[in-house]
Amino acid sequence: MADRIPWLDRRELLAGLGAAALAPAMPSIAAAQVRPSLALQAGQGAIALRPGGRDTPIWTLGGPAPGSGFRFKRGDTLAITLENGLPIPAIASWRGMDGVPAAEPLAARAPLAPGARETLAIPLRHTGTFLCDLRLLGDGQARPSPARALIVGENESVAVDRDEVLLIEDWRLRPDGTAIAPGLDPTDTVPFYTVNGLTTPDIPARANQRLRLRFINGCQRNVIALKIENHEVRVMALDSQPAEPFLARGGALVLAPGTRVDAFVDATAPPGSTSSILLHDGKDARPIARLVTSGEPPIRAAPLPAAAPLPSNGLPTQLDLKGALRIDLALGGPQSDWVAPAMFANSSAPAFRAKAGRTVVLALTNRAGIATVFHLRGHHFRLLDRLDDGWKPFWLDTLAIDPGQTQRIAFAAEFAGRWLIEQVATDWASPRLVRWYSVE
Repeated sequence: MADRIPWLDRRELLAGLGAAALAPAMPSIAAAQVRPSLALQAGQGAIALRPGGRDTPIWTLGGPAPGSGFRFKRGDTLAITLENGLPIPAIASWRGMDGVPAAEPLAARAPLAPGARETLAIPLRHTGTFLCDLRLLGDGQARPSPARALIVGENESVAVDRDEVLLIEDWRLRPDGTAIAPGLDPTDTVPFYTVNGLTTPDIPARANQRLRLRFINGCQRNVIALKIENHEVRVMALDSQPAEPFLARGGALVLAPGTRVDAFVDATAPPGSTSSILLHDGKDARPIARLVTSGEPPIRAAPLPAAAPLPSNGLPTQLDLKGALRIDLALGGPQSDWVAPAMFANSSAPAFRAKAGRTVVLALTNRAGIATVFHLRGHHFRLLDRLDDGWKPFWLDTLAIDPGQTQRIAFAAEFAGRWLIEQVATDWASPRLVRWYSVE
């Protein structure tokens, strides 16, 4: 397998991380519309990881939708109810949702006791691919838990034939078939990968069909690279925010844990052929799914032309770097300011405070011996160029930083509230650590 993909080198892998017309006339009908809702339950479940073997017990985040994703529309206000059916406290974390301080875990919401229930409202102001999980408190628990995707669709038409979620997750199994949670020593365990909870699923397509594939790195700690054999991959959005479309370098996508990439893929392989979707984690390459082109006649005579950018979510086009608040943040290594989520206290000092409307520039220095992943909650950021004279043409909420490296990011402090920042090293046993910042 290795000689088939020249993008194996771990250093290169990590380096790639650097990406209603009738409404006014009918107000009474609009007001009477039912607010969409989502009922979730944290509970006990199982997943089939070993062919012919017993299912592996895990903790789950169950909901009404089969598969990996819940789907709603931009502009909805989503009423979410979570019931904790676990024997331990639990808290749901929503990745990519900007500007909803009441939904912020730990900073605004305490963990739910066993048997307890909570309801919150989340305005879906942005389209994109989002992620929900129970992992903020997951380190060292009795069982690991999977993530769930939440899709907020555009109100405008998008020229694709199919829209599919590919939620990729990793598991560590002991010889007895039980799975360990992150934060524990993985010695003597075997890694397994799943896509939407399945091992090596098939994704059917017809020749010249355009697929919107929402790739999500739901792995606990691993940076991964993905490649579809014999197909170009055009990136359309990163971390829930539209980007200027571009072809993935070498056809490979590099995703840090928690990263989401929306990509358009035209099924250009001949009818009746199969293309492997390959995953590389810096050590090994393996097929995790297959794109299967059916023997039916092509859906159209030729592939569609290159796609226009997705509709904007309205993030600012410019950032005032000259008048920015500048903060240095050290990641990795022994630090008293960063704590495990279970030890988080609102009485702790914030990492920084910013006035609403001001640009914030964070210099993130990784002092650990391995790559460390940084996640900013509440806002999306731009990755700055080395000389702070510009930024990459996309927005992010998650960034992996090589050991000894400093990366600078900038964001517009638009939403008042208390927000978490997170870091975790790219090793299964590494602890997740948090701090908080405020916008006033």
